Amino acid sequence: MPTHDLYLKQNVLAAPLIDHWYAWSWLISPAQAAMYIANSHLKIMQSFVAAPQIHVAALKNPAMRGGPFINCDVSKVPVIKALMECTLSEQAHMLEFAAAVRDFSKTMRTVGTGCSLEPLYQQLPEVLKGYVELVYDLNHSPSIRFIEALLYKSRYYDASRQSLALSLVEGDDRPFALSTPHLAGPDCLTVNLPFGAETWDRLFEMKRNSRPLGYIAEALGVKNGSVDLLSTFFTEEAPRPAEKYMGDSVRVRYFGHACLLIESKESCILTDPVVSYNHGDGILRYTYDDLPENIDYALITHNHQDHCLFETLLQLRHKIRTIVVPKNNGGGLADPSLKLVLQNIGFDQIREIDEIETIKIDGGEITGLPFLGEHADLNIRTKIAYLVNLKDRLIICAADSNNIEPKLYEHLHDLIGDIDLLFLGMECDGGPLSWLYGPVFTEALTRKQDQSRRLDGSDFAKGIDMVDRLKPKQVYVYAMGQEPWLTYLTSIQYTDESRPIIESDKLVEECRRRGIESERLYGKKLITL
Repeated sequence: MPTHDLYLKQNVLAAPLIDHWYAWSWLISPAQAAMYIANSHLKIMQSFVAAPQIHVAALKNPAMRGGPFINCDVSKVPVIKALMECTLSEQAHMLEFAAAVRDFSKTMRTVGTGCSLEPLYQQLPEVLKGYVELVYDLNHSPSIRFIEALLYKSRYYDASRQSLALSLVEGDDRPFALSTPHLAGPDCLTVNLPFGAETWDRLFEMKRNSRPLGYIAEALGVKNGSVDLLSTFFTEEAPRPAEKYMGDSVRVRYFGHACLLIESKESCILTDPVVSYNHGDGILRYTYDDLPENIDYALITHNHQDHCLFETLLQLRHKIRTIVVPKNNGGGLADPSLKLVLQNIGFDQIREIDEIETIKIDGGEITGLPFLGEHADLNIRTKIAYLVNLKDRLIICAADSNNIEPKLYEHLHDLIGDIDLLFLGMECDGGPLSWLYGPVFTEALTRKQDQSRRLDGSDFAKGIDMVDRLKPKQVYVYAMGQEPWLTYLTSIQYTDESRPIIESDKLVEECRRRGIESERLYGKKLITL
């Protein structure tokens, strides 16, 4: 084993896993994890074992890439069958929990008549008792509120099932991650440590701070022959020095999708961290080694996997001083607390922000703005846009906001005035309601319901209306999922005829016609104010 100091290579991919499935926030939250195991993971595995050829045939069509199909050949049937059987036995308590939620939700729908719900507590399944509150809304519709913080202290949250799979990435092409279990190959090292372990910070700090291989091997618990594989992830070559912006203006760098690094001399802000690896191939991009030593604030707009990405967040945890998330009502099955999720994967400086609430920062402030759309009409509070004010330059990061009520932006303009930069997502087709939320529904969706309620952003008409009302000096379309290092999360593969491309092209063209600087961002972009 080498005894001299080494650096972690910049192209070490670190895939977070829970029971072999790619981890995102809904697999952390206990109630939601139970529903996903029962209604997504198990059903996908059962389907593959019963008819693997259907999955193989479906994935030959690029349009089916993000569907419920396992991306393996038929030779993997025994492996998937073994994982399925392991899930049935080791996760029996989670399956029992999900079944209890489904069955009691049906009871609530038939028995909840607007009269007192207190008698129903006696009918609660044992697995739910003490973990839920039965409530009405003001229309007398009954529902279950989960006591999330308590569930994290129960058997329904087991951090020992978490791991990171380390490998070297040489390109951007990765299969869609959310519907296929991770099956480690010979060049992949899976380390079974909870996400919250401080050891991960020690590992990722080694991208800039060299240490002996033995130091990190011991910390990770890697022994014997696995040390040889671990050693391939390290190099003697030092990275280029981290750059701290010291200019007198405001600098914005686009890292892809909805990830922006907004910097002044005083403050450094990273939005929706999704960062590409530096593997020296493909389109030009900013990568992990373009980030500064410290990130003062990381802002999360909403709780979808392409905006709250563990794969990036865990690698940056040691850099992030404060992570800012939308305030949550708490307890809704479709709306788990993002604060609790991040607390339970090792973040200790978390600030919740509400609509029109402001956080003072060095040289400016961050304000939460209302965020409509993208959530298929569900009552989701874990979503917020951000107004970043640095050196009196006003930047709105609107994420996937859908301008379904234009009057909102008129009110906001009355409050904040003209702005300098507007960043707007325009994925105006969006997936159907079931694509993300299907597994947590307790009764079947009709096709009409599913197709009419979309996870969509603004089209041209809605986007240009936002421009008219907010009066930005520059307009940038982002969060389109176009970058090739994002397709394993979004499954998006646009063509020139794709509606989001046509609609965003129209917005850019119209803004330019009006003398407003505009562009649909792709890969990387530097903007100086």
